[in-house]
Amino acid sequence: MIINYIQWSVSPELFPGTWFPVRWYGLLFASGFFFGYLIMTKFFKHENLPIKLLDELATYMVLATVVGARLGHVLFYEPALYFQDPLEIFKIWNGGLASHGAAIGILAALWFFCKKNNRTYYWTLDRIVIVVALAGFFIRIGNLMNSEIFGEPTTVPWAFVFTSSDLIPRHPTQIYEALCYLALFFVLYWYYWKTNGKPRPGLIFGSFLVLLFAVRFFIEFLKEPQVAFENSMALNMGQLLSIPFIIVGFVIIFGKQKAETYIESRPNKK
Repeated sequence: MIINYIQWSVSPELFPGTWFPVRWYGLLFASGFFFGYLIMTKFFKHENLPIKLLDELATYMVLATVVGARLGHVLFYEPALYFQDPLEIFKIWNGGLASHGAAIGILAALWFFCKKNNRTYYWTLDRIVIVVALAGFFIRIGNLMNSEIFGEPTTVPWAFVFTSSDLIPRHPTQIYEALCYLALFFVLYWYYWKTNGKPRPGLIFGSFLVLLFAVRFFIEFLKEPQVAFENSMALNMGQLLSIPFIIVGFVIIFGKQKAETYIESRPNKK
């Protein structure tokens, strides 16, 4: 039986062959922030919070995402290459962003934001991760448009042939991840409104960590190694970096739940 695999030969440029050098990845990356801002605006208005505070939060998020993702790739995947030529670190347009680095950068930046604005850490994270899940969807579609971070060879009927790389049918892992992240966004968004904007502190954040990084962990089994040193590893770098986030997520969900149960069960003493 002859299977007509999907031939993927899309140009990474929005207007190829013209003077207007806009790339799909950059447009989709920016879309994550744009739609995330609109959704956060709805949250802030619902909770009667000033938009000025959201603007400051958005600034922290943009800087933390870009800087964290870039430094994460440099430190986790290709440290020797970049330390030989440190100026390459600043050339983001050449590619090289790591989601785990972005996660660490965001966590650090939001801690400073909360300290400065007297907000609780969980309050901020429970809302931010909802739009981060949506941004993850856009970023993985951007990877698809770049024909990068694809999967291993396969014979499944929906396999993609990335013609800019080779003529081998492969798992479109970018789409797998993108759809999982989009589903996660809808679940977290639904839960926020189900609780009328008052979710149990830490539950959305903890659930996000467990579900998103579990998806990342299992889909990595279908991916081609991103760097050469991963070829000899039982678990690749993406999987090793995902494990701590999953553990922290479970600790937040069940540790906090146990603490609340203990407090509620204590007898009132006069």
